[in-house]
Amino acid sequence: MPKTMTSVGEAVTTFMGIVGSAKESLRKLIIRGEFNEYPDENQMHCTARLVEMLEKFSAQLRDAPENDHKSNFLVDEIRVLEEYKGIRLPDFLSQSAFLTMLNRKVKGISGIPVGFIEEVWGYIESVVLSVVMKRCEDHQQLQFSIRRACHNLIEKLRDRSANWVLEVLQMEELTDYTCSPDYMSEWNSLMAERPGFLNSARSHSSVSIVGFGTVLIVESVRKSLVLEQAYDLKMRIATYWKVVQRRLVDSMALHVQLSLRNLVEKELEKGIVEELMGRHGGAIEKMLEESPFVAAKKEKLSGSIKLLRESKDVLAAIMDRIASSSH
Repeated sequence: MPKTMTSVGEAVTTFMGIVGSAKESLRKLIIRGEFNEYPDENQMHCTARLVEMLEKFSAQLRDAPENDHKSNFLVDEIRVLEEYKGIRLPDFLSQSAFLTMLNRKVKGISGIPVGFIEEVWGYIESVVLSVVMKRCEDHQQLQFSIRRACHNLIEKLRDRSANWVLEVLQMEELTDYTCSPDYMSEWNSLMAERPGFLNSARSHSSVSIVGFGTVLIVESVRKSLVLEQAYDLKMRIATYWKVVQRRLVDSMALHVQLSLRNLVEKELEKGIVEELMGRHGGAIEKMLEESPFVAAKKEKLSGSIKLLRESKDVLAAIMDRIASSSH
């Protein structure tokens, strides 16, 4: 049976022990990937589950419709280029046209990283609550306050991550930049096929392009006056989109790692202490009160002791009568 505390100092020591023990367990689960406390509970094997979530996120990006570069081949590019015509040198590719195409793709996949962040923090909240509530199962007076503190903390971190994701997506919409040499080499490789594509596209309904396979050429595309620029725009977008996807996955992985480390090392203890000893207060004093659970246990134990004493007295009386009758 849990011990009833008699002083504020004892309550504070017990409280900080609960927080410290939970923090160490979460450090093992979330940061170090050690599962000796939960060997058979796969849901508590955080590093493995987080990798699975990241892999699912990456697969969702790859499978998104925005990765389909074959359907309506060059149709959208031609429409955009027609709208961005200007009085300038011919065969000049407008950056505004490129960013318009890029914006459409980024907006199309924007729900995927937002959903990933929601999934990660929802999972982490369940782990944190499971660990912390286990540490204070003998202190029912604290359970409601600690649960609320953990929930509020995770909500704050979830909102922070969601805002960060929106900023990342906005940056991808506004700026077309990469220092990766792979971008230029892949784009140059695709552009080397442009002369052959143009010759075939003018007279054929389908053309084979390395990296794309066979694409259908509709009549409006064959007759377009901006076909060369449309091909250039398509290849730039297709090549750069791979950069964007890799960057999103890498950024999410780094952000999650840093956020979870900060949760365990900086935010958790501070958030619980502020909630229980700051804004709402009184939690430490509540630890000095006897919980209903303990009170019920004590009452039941007292009843059992009383019954045993009564049974002992009855048994003693019976033994005395037996002894008297034998004489």
